Amino acid sequence: MGMGWMKLNRVVVIVLDSVGIGELPDAADYGDKGSNTLQNIAMAVGRLNLPVLQSLGLGNIVSLPGVSCNQVKGCFGKMAEASMGKDTTIGHWEITGIISQKLFPVYPQGFPEEVIKAFTVSVGREILGNKPASGTQIIQELGEEHVRTGCPIVYTSADSVFQIAAHEGIIPLDELYDICMIARKILVGQHQVSRVIARPFVGQKDNFQRTANRRDFSVLPPEKTVLNLLCEAGYETIGIGKISDIFGGSLARLGSGLTRSILTHGNADGIGKTIECLKQDFEGMIFTNLIDFDMLYGHRNDVEGYKRALEEFDQALPEIIQAMRETDLLILTADHGCDPTTLSTDHSREFVPLLVYGAAIRQGVNLGIRQTFADVGQTIADIFDVHGLKNGESFWGMTR
Repeated sequence: MGMGWMKLNRVVVIVLDSVGIGELPDAADYGDKGSNTLQNIAMAVGRLNLPVLQSLGLGNIVSLPGVSCNQVKGCFGKMAEASMGKDTTIGHWEITGIISQKLFPVYPQGFPEEVIKAFTVSVGREILGNKPASGTQIIQELGEEHVRTGCPIVYTSADSVFQIAAHEGIIPLDELYDICMIARKILVGQHQVSRVIARPFVGQKDNFQRTANRRDFSVLPPEKTVLNLLCEAGYETIGIGKISDIFGGSLARLGSGLTRSILTHGNADGIGKTIECLKQDFEGMIFTNLIDFDMLYGHRNDVEGYKRALEEFDQALPEIIQAMRETDLLILTADHGCDPTTLSTDHSREFVPLLVYGAAIRQGVNLGIRQTFADVGQTIADIFDVHGLKNGESFWGMTR
């Protein structure tokens, strides 16, 4: 039994980007039947060694070789995505309280002529590509021509993205970011893609490599999130990793609803920055995105790499928990799936895990199957006693 009477003053939400735990009922509509990111990885590698996640209740949500189901010190459940779609922006928005009723547009045949023409006229350069492609493959295919001509490489994926790849020695980063901002202003109305993404790379022919200087230029959320409500009530809201980008950081100085934004390079850095913040004195919310699961391993169908990243996160978890105070709450979840064992290299429409831990809450509570990721946002609103979030049902009462 936790100390339910104790008022919490900090919540840390860590999004394990793409760590899904099984197909949603409508997965077939998205071409994702059979996807189960975590379970399929565990089965492919034989077993997962995740003792800390096990102690929080991971094995109680989904059957995983190597992860047992037993008495646990966390509260556990899983969440369905109520929004249309399966991308990063929609998933994170839903965690903070927004249910998206329509899909962002996608371009399986590339972008229409009017979009490309407006873009080339505005940036004063012709383009290469304009097709769906793997980011690592398209720079091998068109990188040499890009270096020779100075034309940026424009491509998309199964997601609603307008991606611009450029060699850092040909189009400097600041200019690439400016070009992305121009694209962001063009892509409105029916062509309002979820994200414009800067994809810088370096290197020579046959050995082009993407760098860590990627930036996402997302649209602003269409309504207030729990981040906005916390800000308005005077609390700190700290975005770690790509959170600022996801909440319109290219259009709002920090990202809508954030008081601080901390950029990171990979999971280890994101974990380190989260621990640093936990050691500081503030009241409010830390919102961390750990991107490597998705970007480095899910999209590249790298099962072994994904397994290693999961186990590395598990090994880092004790330090996160140690940095927490009695009045802190930890919520671990995901934003979609990206099953590296399937033929697809795209996101998958899956349930996401919900693991909740804190010294002041009960242990071993089954939070059940939540109907929307927005239950996280509504729970945080409940904890801080802020009002106005339209979606979600708080599970705070179940944990006290």
